[in-house]
Amino acid sequence: MKIQIKQPMHRGFTLVELLVVIVIIAVLSALGFSVGMGALQKARMVTAQSSATNIASAVEAFYSEYHLLPDPAGASADNSSSPYETVDDSNGTDLLDILAGFEDDADDMQNDRKVKFLSVKEAENPKKGGIVYNAKGDKVVGIYDSWGQPFFIVLDYDYDGRLLFNPSSKYTYEAKLNNKRVAVYSLGTDSPDDAKRKDLVKTW
Repeated sequence: MKIQIKQPMHRGFTLVELLVVIVIIAVLSALGFSVGMGALQKARMVTAQSSATNIASAVEAFYSEYHLLPDPAGASADNSSSPYETVDDSNGTDLLDILAGFEDDADDMQNDRKVKFLSVKEAENPKKGGIVYNAKGDKVVGIYDSWGQPFFIVLDYDYDGRLLFNPSSKYTYEAKLNNKRVAVYSLGTDSPDDAKRKDLVKTW
């Protein structure tokens, strides 16, 4: 008598099972991407915050040394508290040169001891965030945040211990700061047109 041995049946995945697996993988990938983007954003915020704090500290150190605020182009004559942009604004970059000890030699130079007050991470290009120098390394091109955008500096040229300014025209928020000589901030986004108050990287 012949003994018949039943071979085990091998069946593949059904279409439904494959779809379920694909959906699970997609959900896990989306969660991982979301967590990764959140961590990247947090790291950018921390780096930008460090740069902003260092700029403010440089101004305070200048004040301690000279008992005056760095004042490019005689800005104090206007009693202005308008923010200086640290990139395209000539007064802003002149201010950075004063703090970096790169001021041109002149009888009325403000940092005549050429003290280097600025201590910000150097960057090869704006997208990496940090301070960028010219090719000779003797002038500051600008200081950029982690999104490749400029920082802004507000100074109390009235010497009344009060700063009043609007960080951005993109939202209705007026900063009113007491007992402050300097405020530094960036918009915290790679697109200034999409600026939101909650994204501000600031020293107050």
